[in-house]
Amino acid sequence: MSGENWSSVSEFLLLGLSRQPQQQQLLFVLFLSMYLATVLGNLLIILAISTDSRLHTPMYFFLSNLSFVDICFSSTTVPKVLANHMLGSQTISISGCLTQLYFLIVFANMDSFLLAVMAYDRFVAVCHPLHYTTKMTHQLCALLVTGSWVVAHLNALLHTLLMARLSFCADNTIPHFFCDATLLLKLSCSDSHFNEMMILVVAGLIMIAPFICILISYILIACAVLRVPSTKGKWKAFFTCGSHLAVVLLFYGTIISFYFNPSSFHSSETDTAATVMYTVVTPTLNPFIYSLRNKDMKGALRKMIA
Repeated sequence: MSGENWSSVSEFLLLGLSRQPQQQQLLFVLFLSMYLATVLGNLLIILAISTDSRLHTPMYFFLSNLSFVDICFSSTTVPKVLANHMLGSQTISISGCLTQLYFLIVFANMDSFLLAVMAYDRFVAVCHPLHYTTKMTHQLCALLVTGSWVVAHLNALLHTLLMARLSFCADNTIPHFFCDATLLLKLSCSDSHFNEMMILVVAGLIMIAPFICILISYILIACAVLRVPSTKGKWKAFFTCGSHLAVVLLFYGTIISFYFNPSSFHSSETDTAATVMYTVVTPTLNPFIYSLRNKDMKGALRKMIA
């Protein structure tokens, strides 16, 4: 098998979410509706933040970046699903699969990094309010976002190049609606132990480190909130962080259930549901979570629409 190369397989078959025609029609409508809601909702947030000077703060700067990443994240998978349904095709070229894999890693990493940065921003705002403007400077905010993009692209490049060196010379059927790295490794007829190790070490570290930062930030925030004497002050701090915490739980909860559960707990149905949640549903819900519980954002949206 070692002599085989990429020419042995020219394309992959994405089986999608269902093979039943009636379910496929329903899923097409749901995916199209959620994708349009994702693009429209996140674009509105970006426009509202850019046009309202009151929202030109670090928190909303990070939120506008998260909205942009969510649009891109959803656009990496959903348009291909919709196009395959309309064309009656399930194929994706090898180059297309690698490209999709690359950008999936980039935007998944960026989601993780931005959620961690936003948690740090909330920590400084709640625990060090008097020093907030001196700590969260424009230079630091730009550096955090730029550094996140650099690390995300380097990580994606590493795993994509490692995947490109593998041979696929047997089954080319991916039981999913996008090219996931773990599923591609199962189809490879090459030795993929190094790929698996790098996914476990590098990708695991890049996803777990931000999660630990988020946990530490919110533990410190909770300790600070509990020391606030007034009930009104506690509720204000809770609402300040509640929206972000809801997004964190939704994003990381589904990723942990898919990538960090023992294999005995996995099934095609639960895996598909988990990936739909963090690649499609979470980017759709983010605009509603952040806008419905935020007076400043709702005011900016009303002002822009009016």
